[in-house]
Amino acid sequence: EVTTVRVQDPRVQNEGSWNSYVDYKIFLHTNSKAFTAKTSCVRRRYREFVWLKRQLQRNAGLVPVPELPGKSTFFVGSTDEFIEKRRQGLQQFLEKVVQNVVLLSDSRLHLFLQSQLSVPEIEACVQGQGPQTVTEAILHYAMSNCGWAQEEESRP
Repeated sequence: EVTTVRVQDPRVQNEGSWNSYVDYKIFLHTNSKAFTAKTSCVRRRYREFVWLKRQLQRNAGLVPVPELPGKSTFFVGSTDEFIEKRRQGLQQFLEKVVQNVVLLSDSRLHLFLQSQLSVPEIEACVQGQGPQTVTEAILHYAMSNCGWAQEEESRP
């Protein structure tokens, strides 16, 4: 079984405003039975990765969860070097996570990687309080072709 996960295409959102942030495209391609959709493409920001790591730690028991790249205490201008370093760190984090059987069993991880649900929507879905099951949410996103539209746009 092969799972390829790529973190790419960092984009500054709300540039020039006090609430600007960078989000990253996460492209997943797999033949693993663990995943509902075999390919997906979503955008996530750093604080969503922080949330995911916290949830994985809470649910993994004694299994160590990989580290995230550090948070910049002062975000001076948006240095390309800092963004690229963070992108690489986020990719290494996800590569290690998807190789770990225990972490792979967490449905929050699947919704994070394979749906565009927000963090509160992921929580509601996992707790059975959302309009869809975890599988339905992933399939709904996969069928909407959102992921493919994003992936196709970036091809040269």
